[in-house]
Amino acid sequence: MPQEYIPIAVLIILATGLAFLVVAIGHLFGPRRPTQRKGQPYESGMRPFGPGTRRMPVHFYLVAVLFILFDIEVVFFLPWAIVFRQLGLFGLIEMIIFIVILLVGYIYAWKKGAFEWE
Repeated sequence: MPQEYIPIAVLIILATGLAFLVVAIGHLFGPRRPTQRKGQPYESGMRPFGPGTRRMPVHFYLVAVLFILFDIEVVFFLPWAIVFRQLGLFGLIEMIIFIVILLVGYIYAWKKGAFEWE
């Protein structure tokens, strides 16, 4: 049985090694001539105004993390739906508990104003 996984392990090792090798070669042989002009932001050929790096509100990241969190949690419904009849009443009660926990987290995020868009 473990012999079936040898090609996958070799592929993972080769991919990881190649990734490190490419990054190392780029770091060693890449040009490093930073100038003030290169550090300025460029957009559509217009002269930039203001700083090139602006602080982004944390709200954007919060919405993204909440989306990923609830999206991944919903993925657990598919395996449960496939084996629903085999699980019986125990599986139903467990899924109800899972949904209640998700609902509590959703209501908490809603009450804290995480979904408000300004």
